[in-house]
Amino acid sequence: MDNNGIIAREGYPFIAFSVVLTLILAVAAGKTASLLLAVPAGVALLLSIFVVSFFRNPERTPPGDAHAVVAPADGTVIVAERVMDTPLGCEALKISIFMSVFNVHVNRAPLDGTVTDISYYPGKFFDARDGRASFENERNAVILETSAGMRIAFVQIAGLIARRIICYPKVGDVLVRGARYGLIRFGSRVDVYLPVDVEPLVAIGERTVAGQTVLGRIG
Repeated sequence: MDNNGIIAREGYPFIAFSVVLTLILAVAAGKTASLLLAVPAGVALLLSIFVVSFFRNPERTPPGDAHAVVAPADGTVIVAERVMDTPLGCEALKISIFMSVFNVHVNRAPLDGTVTDISYYPGKFFDARDGRASFENERNAVILETSAGMRIAFVQIAGLIARRIICYPKVGDVLVRGARYGLIRFGSRVDVYLPVDVEPLVAIGERTVAGQTVLGRIG
């Protein structure tokens, strides 16, 4: 389930296409000495670099504190507040992380636990920073139960550009904190729902590193 290559495997087709396109245009431009082909060849090269960067899959080491809830995504915190309408069916602390197209898009499990429910919702594609995205955009919600019986939820949300949510685990699978569990293409958001007694340790505008940044601690 854990994709541990330096490039996320979902990126291979995109990388192959952009690299082949670059080579074709570069060879054609060289043989014809044509500036009309050299320009698109340069654009294709930049596209190839971007695609490789987008699908990068770096190793991450979670903090030693087993009670620390780690960020599921690289990005910027855009919400940190208590809310009533949640996938858990009760009031919860909601922390939302926005991923730009320049962030790593591999997602990681916030805590150790067993997947008790996965719900996919087709929907719209508002900008991921829009408040409506949590409830109206395409999204995939995972409910995780810890060994102590505590439940948390984390929701992958497609954004304005994203058109594909990938979630590896199935109901009944055991996730390890900081392990890769999915990916979203291209530009998106992850909402995390925690018990209300968890004190948030991140603030709006703060940058997060998936699998490392501590969002809060479970008492």
